[in-house]
Amino acid sequence: MELDHVVLWVEDPVRSVEFFERVVGLSAMRVEEFRAQQVAYPSVRVNDATIIDLVPRSFAPKVNAIPGAAGTAGHPTNHLCLAMTETAFGELQARLTAEGIAFGHQMEQQFGARGTAPKAFYFRDPDGNVLEARYYT
Repeated sequence: MELDHVVLWVEDPVRSVEFFERVVGLSAMRVEEFRAQQVAYPSVRVNDATIIDLVPRSFAPKVNAIPGAAGTAGHPTNHLCLAMTETAFGELQARLTAEGIAFGHQMEQQFGARGTAPKAFYFRDPDGNVLEARYYT
């Protein structure tokens, strides 16, 4: 498995992108698309396989409406996403089911560090932390 992305709640996504570019040294992604209201948030790239999404706090109600993510939005970090092979994705679902751990419906065509993932879902660890599982083709 690999870390795909981390979501940070921010007041001003453009200001946050500028900070991560200028101070941290990361590269901006989708800033112009965000300004043009074509995407919900911009991101910054950590490495070839990992990004940080800078999601406006005003977007929290939409995230809270996602099955499996209710009540999680607006905190400093919403969830951690793990990217894996399609086989590992299916095996994880099977293990969660066997353990009686609920997971959200499968979302399709989710944007992430490597483009669009065909399928993804959310689940919680024993401490209530929200995790997202996804695979890329």
